[in-house]
Amino acid sequence: MSYKLTSHYQPTGDQPKAIEQLIKGLENNEKYQVLLGVTGSGKTFTMANVIAAVDRPTLVLTHNKTLTAQLYAELCEFFPENAVEYFVSYYDYYQPEAYITHSDTYIEKDLQINEEIDKLRLRATSSLLSGRRDIIIVSSVSCIYGMGNPDDYKTGIIRIEKGQVISRNAFLYSLVQSLYSRTETDFKRATFRVKGDTVDINLPYVDYGYRIIFFGDEIEVIEQLEIESGKRITTLEHAAIFPANLYVAPKDRLNQVIRDIEDELHNHEIFFESEGRYLEAQRIKERVNFDLEMIRELGYCSGIENYSRFFDGRRQGTRPFCLLDYFPDDYLMIIDESHQTLPQVRGMWGGDRARKINLVNFGFRLPSAMDNRPLSFDEFESVINQVVYVSATPGDYELAQTEGVVVEQIVRPTGLLDPPIEVRPSINQIDDLMDEIQKRIESDEKGTGYYTHQTNG
Repeated sequence: MSYKLTSHYQPTGDQPKAIEQLIKGLENNEKYQVLLGVTGSGKTFTMANVIAAVDRPTLVLTHNKTLTAQLYAELCEFFPENAVEYFVSYYDYYQPEAYITHSDTYIEKDLQINEEIDKLRLRATSSLLSGRRDIIIVSSVSCIYGMGNPDDYKTGIIRIEKGQVISRNAFLYSLVQSLYSRTETDFKRATFRVKGDTVDINLPYVDYGYRIIFFGDEIEVIEQLEIESGKRITTLEHAAIFPANLYVAPKDRLNQVIRDIEDELHNHEIFFESEGRYLEAQRIKERVNFDLEMIRELGYCSGIENYSRFFDGRRQGTRPFCLLDYFPDDYLMIIDESHQTLPQVRGMWGGDRARKINLVNFGFRLPSAMDNRPLSFDEFESVINQVVYVSATPGDYELAQTEGVVVEQIVRPTGLLDPPIEVRPSINQIDDLMDEIQKRIESDEKGTGYYTHQTNG
């Protein structure tokens, strides 16, 4: 499906020229472009027109959640028939794990997850892997943080169709493999319940669920289910059930993953003992063995992302997978407020590393935890396909990338320009101000009624 831009407005002012230049640059395979647009010039509408014209999956990157939410709302209005998704950090509160050396204080990770945002994140990844091309994801810099291997996530997708031959127990096992939990009472997100030959699934990434009815070893009926009432919404011929978590443990490699973690634990213990640091050796042994027991029993543990290098099959020091790896190769990136967003991207890697070094050095985490991190700026640059930097005040980095060439959007759709600014000496500024006020009063300009009233007593 192609993008369908819906708006009561037409590009005016500098917008038509800017849209044309940006589209031409993208079609000519220019990797970097800068849209220099003053405040109020309709940069979001320009971006929407460019997205609709190039017709590619698009990531809109911003520097904070407030701006992300604003752009998400605007793009949802422009593209009501297309997939516009929202991807930000899903924590309402987050205290990262840390160790303060000078006071010998260990701070345990503490967090509160926003269930609605978690759902939107999962919906974004499921939309990307659904095969559709008309998708826009509006994201904060959360998109450069480590996620599960997209290949493992794809493997965890359960695709079913009416008439398919599969035993009910095998289907239930596949749900557990994709990190859904069985329940009989609390039918919350990412759970399923079984009543005879009927399986109800509460999908964690949308507002509805599925009801699968078996007849022997055959799927007889697939229904879309209203979660609150249990009523049928519609009947389906086929369905795709995406994993309940972005970290899907590859079951076929689980034993090898556990052995690799045990090998690193053994080597790290020997390292601490060789330095006479027996407290750290005992600390890391207890922590990792507890995590391994959880992984064996449940397939995951608290802080499983710290072992992501083993689950992903990555070499030491290689970058983690992130949301950008879920996009197709020809995707378009638009960085809004680039003069603020890019410095934030640049700083994420260093801050994460500074915190984790102490955790590793004092036996709270294995060295492999250092590979669970956001992308460095060089790594971020390496996964960019084509990018448009959008800013009223682009930074030196963006201008260097385009050799100073920018697409200007100065004239607003209203035709209004920024008012001229006159800089006067500060000498006698109060007298000058009072003189200007008196001129406004005498010409009876709008907004001077209060001063006229005061002057007249």
